[in-house]
Amino acid sequence: MNQERRIRNIRIKKGIYVLPNLFTTASLFMGFYSIIASIQEKFFLAAIAILLSLVFDGLDGRVARMTNTTSKFGAEYDSLADLIAFGVAPSLMAYIWAMSFYGKLGWMAGFLFVACGALRLARYNIQIGLIDSKVFNGLPIPAAASMIAATVIFFNDMGVEGTFHNPFVMIFVVILSLLMVSNIKYYSGKDMKFFTRMPFMTFLVIVGILLVIIYMPEVMIFIIFMCYAISGPLWWVFKFIQKMRQNNLKKNNVPK
Repeated sequence: MNQERRIRNIRIKKGIYVLPNLFTTASLFMGFYSIIASIQEKFFLAAIAILLSLVFDGLDGRVARMTNTTSKFGAEYDSLADLIAFGVAPSLMAYIWAMSFYGKLGWMAGFLFVACGALRLARYNIQIGLIDSKVFNGLPIPAAASMIAATVIFFNDMGVEGTFHNPFVMIFVVILSLLMVSNIKYYSGKDMKFFTRMPFMTFLVIVGILLVIIYMPEVMIFIIFMCYAISGPLWWVFKFIQKMRQNNLKKNNVPK
């Protein structure tokens, strides 16, 4: 009997959960489509595909937790999909869109983004359960990729069609790359509870924000991701100043 149970358990472990991995596959597909669109210089569609990939990436984990279908296979598959959708796809888009004009510096900046994204994913996987789940250690790779996508959409709305000659895009990509592998803390949002009661005014504020996003989606998406990208460094500066003040107070209170 014990041997039969053991064989049955092995067979069960060989299978995979379909629903969450379908969302992961959809995220991977959007990343692959973004690469194709970038090669064809359809940068707006490439950027939209990355944002859609972000949506699917957010759903797969939540669906897995809600349906109790989390697995090691799903976690590994999600990381590989993220590297394509949020590492290779936005890097290639940024390179063809604005960095290819600067030769080696352009493709080196693009590779730096991919490498830092891979390192960020590897570090995240080994730090699960070791750091507070309320924060991310470094800028998450989906947020960095979405920042690049939001930038392309924003400039497209400003009238920039096709390629964009601007060295600041390359600098921006390098900064995002370094933020991913930094130890700067970012809010994860994992403690947000959307299915609990909330104050009436909070609900009105959320509805108001959604209406503004719907009215000016290209601009608001850019502002939202930009605010998130700089929130980590700003919080680090705030904590650093607070720590310096505490140290000064301790020094001043020490009796001579």
